[in-house]
Amino acid sequence: MPADARALTIVGGGLAGALLATLLARRGWSVDVFERRGDPRVHGYAGGRSINLALAERGLHALRQAGADDAVMGQAVMMRGRFVHPLHGAPGLQRYGRDDSEVIWSINRGELNIVLLDIAESHGARLHFDHALQRIDFDASLATFLHHEVAVARPFHALVGADGAGSAVRVELGKRVPLHERTEWLDHGYKELEIPPAANGDFRIEANALHIWPRGHYMCIALPNDERTFTVTLFMPHAGAYPSFAGVQSADDAQALFERDFPDALPLIPALRHDYEANPVGMLGTLYLDRWHLDGRAVLIGDAAHAMVPFHGQGMNCAFEDCVALADHLDQHRGFAEAFAAFEAQRRPDAEAIQQMALENYIEMRDKVDDAAFLLQRQLELALQERHPGRFVPHYAMVSFMRIRYSVALQRSEVQREILEDATRGLESLEGVDWDAVDAAVIARLAPL
Repeated sequence: MPADARALTIVGGGLAGALLATLLARRGWSVDVFERRGDPRVHGYAGGRSINLALAERGLHALRQAGADDAVMGQAVMMRGRFVHPLHGAPGLQRYGRDDSEVIWSINRGELNIVLLDIAESHGARLHFDHALQRIDFDASLATFLHHEVAVARPFHALVGADGAGSAVRVELGKRVPLHERTEWLDHGYKELEIPPAANGDFRIEANALHIWPRGHYMCIALPNDERTFTVTLFMPHAGAYPSFAGVQSADDAQALFERDFPDALPLIPALRHDYEANPVGMLGTLYLDRWHLDGRAVLIGDAAHAMVPFHGQGMNCAFEDCVALADHLDQHRGFAEAFAAFEAQRRPDAEAIQQMALENYIEMRDKVDDAAFLLQRQLELALQERHPGRFVPHYAMVSFMRIRYSVALQRSEVQREILEDATRGLESLEGVDWDAVDAAVIARLAPL
């Protein structure tokens, strides 16, 4: 990109917008960020969803590129695996990886946003808060924002829409070019609760894990915070057979549900009755677009382009990968049009792959983590990882501990799932596995990574 064109306007000062601003400012770009909300460092964080975020290797790599990893990791809590709480039987930890080198990290969305804004500003990015995008004149290269009820027109070289699933940039883009936008809403929603610290100020349950209470078509999860609390999220259908949010509306209903289906979680959530009635039911959906950019004038990243359900913990990680990829393309191409087109061509297949895997992971979390056949396949998966290092790589490792393309991880995961299912069909332990046959299948069907 020529030096005189290295100026970019980012709409959205959330996680992706702040990170992209840092990546570009560190490379000498002139960057302006416009955010519709007030400055969270002054007024406190006023975001939408507050589901804790799971930081994995993809996101960590992006933070390293921005020099933000140390500041972020100071607030993160390690999660070694899923701590599963069955309705009947003993709870226990299912590790994500082989050891503590293969973990993910729980991070508070608001704290992370503040850290990234500070770093972006320290590198020279100009932050403009209380600027809600109203309209874009692409021909005149003018974006109009509402700032304290006054319309303000701002010129731009090119725009990046990093303004989330409800993106105003996407709305304006759709007026100029067909995006074929469609959102597939999940028939399940979520409600947030909290496990406070114990009386001695420590965690009430195992700190270094993502806790899951799987119950078939519904579940609870809990992610640790650095304040020694857990953010608890109840996922249920909106309507239909009990339990659903239509059938569990009052504090009494919630109390009865937890007494019946989450008895070990109930004493951990002293404010259950209050929080259940006070907190809204959130919506969950997947956003698909057939186009992310308009020539060299605007491009969408993160949730604005490919919002997904949160069940693989990859929404933020995917958005951060977008930031790194877009910054690289802007450096590698001579014009915005080429850079935006190359970015979309690279990232759209990967975004669609992780969207699919996120939906599949919901079923795994709520239905399979306490299923005997699934657990046997997990044992075989780890054994094959040892027998064929670099060739048979578990699905979760490819997604969370590596940076291979999501689309490649999806393709390989589908092949590996078939191998695991074929090898364990009808078995209750690994003793009956035909190792010669399964080794041959791995070698024949999976190339080394």
